[in-house]
Amino acid sequence: RHGRTNSLVDVAGVKVGHAERVGDGWRTGVTVVLPPPEGAVCGVDVRGAAPGTRETDLLDPRNLVRRVHAVVLAGGSAYGLAAATGVMERLASDGVGFPVKPGLVVPIVPGAVIFDLGRGGADRATPDATMGAAAYDACRDGAVAQGGVGAGSGAVVGGLAGGVGSASVVLGPSGATRESPEQRRAAPEGLTVAALAVVNAAGSPFDPADGSLYAARLGLPGEFPARAPDPAEVSAWGGGAGGGVPDVSFNTVIGVVATDARLTKAQCARLASAAHDGLARAVRPSHTMTDGDTIFALATGAGAPHRAGADALDVAGSAPDLAGFNALRGAAADTFTRAIGHAVLAASGWPGVASYARTFPSALAGG
Repeated sequence: RHGRTNSLVDVAGVKVGHAERVGDGWRTGVTVVLPPPEGAVCGVDVRGAAPGTRETDLLDPRNLVRRVHAVVLAGGSAYGLAAATGVMERLASDGVGFPVKPGLVVPIVPGAVIFDLGRGGADRATPDATMGAAAYDACRDGAVAQGGVGAGSGAVVGGLAGGVGSASVVLGPSGATRESPEQRRAAPEGLTVAALAVVNAAGSPFDPADGSLYAARLGLPGEFPARAPDPAEVSAWGGGAGGGVPDVSFNTVIGVVATDARLTKAQCARLASAAHDGLARAVRPSHTMTDGDTIFALATGAGAPHRAGADALDVAGSAPDLAGFNALRGAAADTFTRAIGHAVLAASGWPGVASYARTFPSALAGG
């Protein structure tokens, strides 16, 4: 089953905020993922050949800092990395960050960007520190707004409107994963895995043969449309996916997968790696030479049992065993797939860029 909101904030303590600007040449934005004030253990996996990232080297398990204090996802290509400065300033003002001496912290804020330059008309209308601060100020633990919001405001996937999507799953012995029966039985009961994706890919999110969403095949019961579009609508689209890829085909899917399990940095990196499997199931092709696909993984540890006397950062004795961790990885892959599906369904499009819902209305008829 999915969590309370079927979104990233179902991991306790995690908040999400969006800021965007649309109109007068603008169509871009920022999405901030905010863990609890003590931060979250973080890993990353970069698969695309054209990434735009910040602070990813710091997340290598061999390196010093274990926890991050926010993750910034933004439009604007490399220009959009400036949004993280505004988030850093807000965190520092709130006294949140890595302590370097009494009274001084350095907030750890990794980030990644998508290419959406010119989607609103003006090539240099890009996120900055002010927009990043606005997204930080908007962070809430309520249901996550999806579609053309935040970092997904100018996103395109396979020639259709892309955007932000999110999903969650609560694990248990009955198994809400697609792993083997043995791994389902080993799933750590009650832990949550959730994902948020910003979908802006060169590949397509739907099957060219019948127009059905790839992501729908991994949905929970009743989560996605139960029927494929009418053949006439598929034919009108052009008989195949990808026919509307933008003239400048620089793209990217970026996102975050999070859990309340207690994991190491290395395990978080493996969780991010699994989420890329979910990306590859939902968008075809993925990880191309013009995609900058980057996924972060956060582990808060809030849902794991604490060993008496253990330090808050100590993972010994409370991390999942091998079978349980494999179940977490399977859930991360499926949940990221589902998040991509929700991004496509929630997108509304704009002049010159159609949405999936408008292109294939029969798929959504009747719920």
